[in-house]
Amino acid sequence: MIRVSGFPLAVLPFLLGGCDMVVMNPTGDIALQQRNLILFSVGVMLLIIVPVMALTVLFAWRYRRGNPDKVYDPHFDHSTTLELVIWSCPLLIIIALSAVTWTSTHLLDPFRPLERLAPGVPVPPDTKPLNVQVVALDWKWLFIYPDLGVATVNELALPVNVPVRFSITSTDQFNTFYAPTLAGMIYAMPAMRSELNAVLNKPGESWGYSGNYSGRGYSDMRFKLRGVEGPDFERWVAELKASGVGLALPDLVELVKPSERVSVMRFASVEEGLFDRAVNRCIEPGKPCMVDVMRRDMETSAGHAHGLPDMPRCGPEPLVGDKPKPALQRAPEEKGSGPNVTKPTQSDPPGGLEPGSAYNRDHQ
Repeated sequence: MIRVSGFPLAVLPFLLGGCDMVVMNPTGDIALQQRNLILFSVGVMLLIIVPVMALTVLFAWRYRRGNPDKVYDPHFDHSTTLELVIWSCPLLIIIALSAVTWTSTHLLDPFRPLERLAPGVPVPPDTKPLNVQVVALDWKWLFIYPDLGVATVNELALPVNVPVRFSITSTDQFNTFYAPTLAGMIYAMPAMRSELNAVLNKPGESWGYSGNYSGRGYSDMRFKLRGVEGPDFERWVAELKASGVGLALPDLVELVKPSERVSVMRFASVEEGLFDRAVNRCIEPGKPCMVDVMRRDMETSAGHAHGLPDMPRCGPEPLVGDKPKPALQRAPEEKGSGPNVTKPTQSDPPGGLEPGSAYNRDHQ
């Protein structure tokens, strides 16, 4: 038995038995289609890779120096058949991958409403999707169920075989909403709204992540994804509403503050419009919303402002606190002063009295 530093290699595969390749074990139809696309692409590429590796070994063995049956033809310079094989096979593979890429790009568009719940199971007519609003905070996830009037932090529960429409944004930094067993990775961007349509087909628990580095608490920015049957989901919603803890605008202001390893939080009620405030960066009371600023700018540029209050036009307001004043717009007394770190340490300039000294050469 082969050993590495006294450890038998035959034991290594068993150590991987507890690993779960979640991308290859999806529980949602969108993730299933993405998994199949990966397998198809790898299989098509192996049609070239495997024969090339096998022929490399075959040619090395057949045309080795010690082979008495090898054929040596010093005048060989061209083979039409060989050229056709060499160029036609990669060309056919590129055509196949291009066709699949084009079709899958449209079929798996995250903004595209679902047409099926599972292979061979179309979405029933007049089916209303479950709306979930996702807000990426530092460093936690806020999920708002606007139709149900509840919200959670770092916990996402979804009923199986029910279409879900996610609206996704971020309060401060670029993040990615990534639930590998549910669907692909979608960016969560400040002042922007992304969308994802997906469905879970199996009950169970898995993890969701942020796939974009966003600072110190990034590695713990994850949420529990729970797929539950319809009656269990209704029971879960009832438990949330019975908790008696609500999520209002002042609570969201506190949630926006950076925090790490946040435990699951549940809210029995949600103040209306919190997601829109997060998108328009006006969570802090008194801050103008971006939609109002843009409307004011459009009306001002058209020459018919209707008495709207004066609002800044140099980009959006910060989410919390006042916008810092640029240094060029500050008065001299506002800029402050600091020690002159470049002031010479002696009265005479270095080397002024001795131009050829080593100090003059090394310190100027």
